[in-house]
Amino acid sequence: MSETKKGHPPGLYLLFATEMWERFSYYGMRGLLMLYLTKAAIEGGLGFEDGDAGLIYGIYTGLVYLTPIFGGWLADNYLGQRKSITIGGITMALGQFALFFSSQENLGMFYAGLVLLIIGNGFFKPNISTVVGQLYPPGDSRKDSAFTIFYMGINLGAFLAPLVCGTLAEDTFAVKDAAGNITSYGFNYGFLAAGIGMVLGQLMFNLLGQKYLGDLGVEAGAKQSKAEAAVQPPLTKEEKNRLTVIIIMMLFNIFFWAGFEQAGSSISLYTDRYIDRHVDFLDWTIPTSFFQSVNPLFIVLLGPVFTLLWMRLGSRGKEPNTIVKMALGMILLGVGFFFMIGAGVARGGDDAPDTAKAGLMWLVGTYLIHTMGELCLSPIGLSMVTKLAPLRLGSLMMGVWFLSSFVANFLSGYLVQFFGKMGAMTIFGLIALIVIVLGIVILLLSKKLLQMMHGVK
Repeated sequence: MSETKKGHPPGLYLLFATEMWERFSYYGMRGLLMLYLTKAAIEGGLGFEDGDAGLIYGIYTGLVYLTPIFGGWLADNYLGQRKSITIGGITMALGQFALFFSSQENLGMFYAGLVLLIIGNGFFKPNISTVVGQLYPPGDSRKDSAFTIFYMGINLGAFLAPLVCGTLAEDTFAVKDAAGNITSYGFNYGFLAAGIGMVLGQLMFNLLGQKYLGDLGVEAGAKQSKAEAAVQPPLTKEEKNRLTVIIIMMLFNIFFWAGFEQAGSSISLYTDRYIDRHVDFLDWTIPTSFFQSVNPLFIVLLGPVFTLLWMRLGSRGKEPNTIVKMALGMILLGVGFFFMIGAGVARGGDDAPDTAKAGLMWLVGTYLIHTMGELCLSPIGLSMVTKLAPLRLGSLMMGVWFLSSFVANFLSGYLVQFFGKMGAMTIFGLIALIVIVLGIVILLLSKKLLQMMHGVK
């Protein structure tokens, strides 16, 4: 694999594209899921109550981040990352196609689709991130910027998905029966588009993988380690300390994603019901699912800005270390929820009539600040895991890192039950307070955590 001194190996861009199509598949489906669950059957939905839909959403989005522990362990010990990525991709494509055939009368296909997506993600998610880290030797200063580039691929797919899948879901494929009743099947075609995206990504990865990745990720990491040493050495004290840092930051990561994932649940419902989505000069009402593209659009736009910012500060010796960056991410997430509280005030509070709407810019402001927090935390966290985890535990520890998102998504879905009981402004305010306090706690612990990282910054 050729690389320049300042550039990145071409394999990074193959992984970028593969992840882009996988995230197109995931976010295309996720952007529709809550609406699909809650809309009436005649609107193409399944007709669940908000609370039940929130629990299903939380269980699904939680479990897709639990299975990476098992997928990471299998990759480290038996399959290798490359084969695991392919198994995961094919399984997820089958899951999307199962959703295509689901309906209120055929809930079995719906649940089968969710199960296949959960299993497939377990094989895919931890292993593609691990291969990105393997492109660079230990201590390579390009790794953080590589993960920011990779993260832009994630969000390019996430940006395109709601636009394509949301358009199919909300605007097309309505059928009129003999009695004149109109039933929509658009959601199903949104899921079909997500499945096709997954297939495209896998074709690209398997056709070009050997050329641009060589043998990276072909052999299981544990087998490599055994080949390099007659006896598998126990973990050193430094390695144990570094793994402890991953676990500690994983615990804080739970609260970040529990708040952030409100974008697909309570914020999505709030947008659908209480945000004025009508654009007067176009005489067009923006589909709710389109707002799932706002955050990834900001990621694509701001990703290069943050990369340049870290490089500029680094050249002056002022770049924040990994722990401080992640603390800033938590604090920014909390600040973003103040805009949702502002939206509540603008429409007259939680007791205002449903016809009272808040301005669109409150929502856009939330997404903007949340995106800045995400750029400070998420790609930096992925990079941190590849720096701190030993080779033989690389994919497993990436799975452990995603365990925080498993717990977070359960919490996120559970919070939807209180959306109507406590009021949106109360929920958003509590989330803001908790994550800001936790961000300050991380700052207070940063020196100790850096010592435990033993030179990794």
